[in-house]
Amino acid sequence: MRIAILEDDVALAGLVETTLAEAGHVCEVFGDGQLLIRALHRHTYDVLILDWNVPGVSGLETLKWMRANLDVPPPSLMLTSRSAEEDIVEGLSAGADDYVVKPVAPAVLKARVTAVARRAYPEHHPGLEMYGPYTFDTRAETAALSGAAISLTAKEFALALLMFRNLHRALSRAYIFEALWGRNPDLPTRTLDAHISNVRTKLNLRPDNGFKLVPIYAYGYRLEALTV
Repeated sequence: MRIAILEDDVALAGLVETTLAEAGHVCEVFGDGQLLIRALHRHTYDVLILDWNVPGVSGLETLKWMRANLDVPPPSLMLTSRSAEEDIVEGLSAGADDYVVKPVAPAVLKARVTAVARRAYPEHHPGLEMYGPYTFDTRAETAALSGAAISLTAKEFALALLMFRNLHRALSRAYIFEALWGRNPDLPTRTLDAHISNVRTKLNLRPDNGFKLVPIYAYGYRLEALTV
C-alpha cells in the first residue's frame, strides 16, 4: 500500500516509516498538514497516518479537509499523544477510522494499519469477480462482457481489474503506473494513456454497459458505475 505519514517529529516519522516499510508498504512523510493536502491534489494514498499537533494545518484539520473535499477519502489513523477522552471522541467524530495514542509498539502499529485497510479494501480471493455485465477470472486472467470473451494483454487485464476494484475512487497516474509497472519504471508516460485507451475500447466502457472511465485533469482516472 501507499501510505502518507503526517508527523513533524523526524525521529518518530522515521520509525513509523521503517516499521511500515518492513511490512511491504511504500511511505511518504510530511511535516506539515498543508504539504499533505497539496500532495492529495496530485497523488493517491491507500492509508493516511495523522499526528494531531503539527505545524501549519493540524492533523485534525487535514482530516476534516479530506472528508469535505475528496469523493472517496482514504482511510485514516490518528497517531497522536493527545489521550484525553474528548480528543479521542473528536478525532473519531471528524472521520478518523482509528485513533492510536503514542507511544505505540511497532507490531501494534502494523496491525492497526492492516485492520484499517482491511475494512476499507476487502480482500479479493482468486476466482471470479463480477461487476455488472463484466466478469473477471483472476486465476486465468481473462475477462468477459455479458459472457463474451474480451481479448486483453496481461497489463490491460491488471489495469481493468485495478479500476473496477476501486470504483468511484480517483487514482493518480503515478499510483496506477506503480501498480502496473512498479516504482520508477523506465517507460514513457504515454504508455499508461495507451493502456487506458485500450481498456476503455476493448471493454466497451460506456453508459449502455453501466460504467464510465473518466479522465481527471492533471491527476489521473476514475471508473464510475452509472445508475440506470
